[in-house]
Order: sequence, then structure tokens, then C-alpha cells
Amino acid sequence: MKVHAERVAGLDVHRDSVVAAVRIGRDEDVAYHKARFATTVKGVGELAAWLADFEVSRVVMEATGVYWKPVYYPLEGLFSELWVVNAAHVKNVPGRKTDLADAEWLADVAAHGMVRPSFVPPPPIRELREITRYRKTQITMRAQEIQRLDKVLQDAGIKISSVASTVLSMSSRKMIEALIAGERDAAVLAGMALGRMRPKIPALAEALVGRFAAYHAVVARAILDHIDYLDRVITRLDEEVTSRLDSFRGAVALLCTIPGVSNRVAEVIVAETGADMSRFPSAAQLAAWAGVAPANHESAGKRRPAGTRKGGQWLRRSLVEAAHAAARTKHTYLSTQYRRIAAHRGPNKAAVAVAHSILVAAWHMLTNATTYQDLGDDYFDHRRKPELETRRLIARLEQLGHTVTLTPAA
Repeated sequence: MKVHAERVAGLDVHRDSVVAAVRIGRDEDVAYHKARFATTVKGVGELAAWLADFEVSRVVMEATGVYWKPVYYPLEGLFSELWVVNAAHVKNVPGRKTDLADAEWLADVAAHGMVRPSFVPPPPIRELREITRYRKTQITMRAQEIQRLDKVLQDAGIKISSVASTVLSMSSRKMIEALIAGERDAAVLAGMALGRMRPKIPALAEALVGRFAAYHAVVARAILDHIDYLDRVITRLDEEVTSRLDSFRGAVALLCTIPGVSNRVAEVIVAETGADMSRFPSAAQLAAWAGVAPANHESAGKRRPAGTRKGGQWLRRSLVEAAHAAARTKHTYLSTQYRRIAAHRGPNKAAVAVAHSILVAAWHMLTNATTYQDLGDDYFDHRRKPELETRRLIARLEQLGHTVTLTPAA
């Protein structure tokens, strides 16, 4: 097998140590040099000096959790090729498994070009990605706290969520604060309704009769305080994201023209992909990388359903959220696509399919710097062949007991 690089280092990275194996030469005359280093700053510095002594041109390590980062970042720019590879693509052959053997195997497959490097964004995008991901965890935590608040109210027999659209609207918040303060008169509580909740006062008066005790107040107060804290954190993180998006304002504005794509979703797309579509040769490769493309499973000439490819969970989650939002839009291609697929294959597969369409559109828009052009809600109708659609409709009418005679229009 052809050797692509003659001086390659494979790094088997762990939390506290990294085992390095340097492969020098071609298959006929190959020599290995191995050593173990700490993953501290001092240890990685010693590793870099050791690799430089062997004039290594390609350094390869597996993406093992977050442990590769303290090793990868100090080595950036020191070697002509620094790769992080998918661990699933570098499975060793069965046999005795040791850290040294793993590092040697990694150097072998990298030297022969049997593995491809993963996408590691530049430092500014990494900073943006870290903040957007943490913001997502806080948003998820806030939603979980609202669910906990509803459980506390249900335990107390308070049925606000049966009447109000959300447990934490302005009206609901005032009522819960009053309950915590000791108010138990359902009529007084219902009278706190605001705006569109006012016509629901009779239903609220019935829903607010319950068994709200002192321990319910303690838990509800703690939950509300935590939600307020999370709101402040999310606002601060929004500001940090905004301050780092100065050079990507145009990309965010373009992405927000896609139905269902909010400003936060557009920021996640930029943070996860870097907004540089040249890293992804085609829209199909970007979709596969993001985990919204169908996987392939073929054996003995037969293809079987294989779900979707494994990809970046952070980008996939945001795309699926955007797909659900797009499904609620009116007279758009994406909403029609969602309804058509959901009718036959269910809402989950429909959401992934729409997420795929959103990402494909994003690839073309960022590649060509163009705004979103909606295909229209009648796109699928225009694609149907008239003769096939005519035969289908005739067959359906005949099944219903009708005799069909066609007269061509003038």
C-alpha cells in the first residue's frame, strides 16, 4: 500500500498522559520510536520538542472526549499537518491492546492515508462555539425548571397550565408570586390576569383552587429565583455571542431569511460550521457531517433503513428546532414538505428531512452569498407529471364506484 507520509506521529491521548509513536520510513524499512508524556503544559511542550527532533510532518490523534484539546491546541502551527480523527474510523485489529500499540496503529493508518482529518475550527470560531453551546445548556435548563414549576403546581392542585398557554407568562407569574406570598383567594388570584388572559378569568378562578402549602411556596420560590438567574446568564451570553459575530453579520442576516431560522439558530450554524463552506465540498457532505443526512446500509445487494448518520449533536438539535418552527409557517416550501412527510412517516422523520433542507439551503446561500428563495407551497404539485396524476385520480374515482370519462380541455 502506498505510503503518503514517511514521518508520522500517532498520539494516544488520555486525561493525564499521552503516548506518542513516531513512524519513520517506508514499509520495507520502518522504525518506531515511542514515549509517554504528561498532558500538562510542560508535558505537551516536551512532546512537541521530542516530535520536532524526529522532523515529524504529520501528527495524528483521536478525538477522545475533550482530552485531545489540551494536547492539540499547543501543537497548532508547529507541524505542517496536525490531525484530529474520528475514533470510529481508526479501529485497531483484534489482539493485545496497549496504549503503545494504539499509538503505533494510529501512525500506520495515517501514514498510508487510510483516515481523514476532522474539521477543527480556527480559534475565533472555537470561542464562539464554546459560548453558544453553553448558552444552549442554560436555555435547556431554563425549560426544565419551568417544567418543574408546573409539577409543583400540579402537586398543589393548581391547574394554571390547563388554562394559560404557558406556565410562566406575565399573568401566570403574578399569580404564582401571590400564591408564594400567601394569597389563597382564587377570585383575587384570577383577577391578576392581563391582556388576552382576562376573558379566561372564570376558568382561572376554578383552576386556582387547590392545596398550595408552605412547602410548595419554598420550592416554587427557589425555582423562580433560579429561572431569573438563568435569564440573566442567557442575556449575558447573548451579548458575548453578539460581540464575537462582527465579521459574520452578513452570514447571520442571510441565514435568518430561511423560514424557521431564528437569530440564535443562525448563530449556531455559524459557530458550528465557521460559515466557511469551502471546508465542505458539497451540501451533501455538510448534511452528513451535521447528522441530518440518511445513512446507507447495503449488504448482498439489498438496502435497509439505517436512520441518519451520526454527526454534530449541537448543530443537529438547532436545525431540528428550526424545522419545527418552519413547519408552523404558512405557504412555504418547508411547511409543505413537513406535512407531506409527516403524513406518511411521522413528525420526527419529517423534522429531520426539513432540517436537511434548511442546511442544504444554508450551504448554497453561504457559498453564493444569496438570500433564501422559497420554492413555494405548490412546488410539489408542479413536479407531478400530469398523466400520472390523471391516472391516479381516475383510479381513485373508480374505486369509489364512479365511471370516469375524460374530455380534453380546449
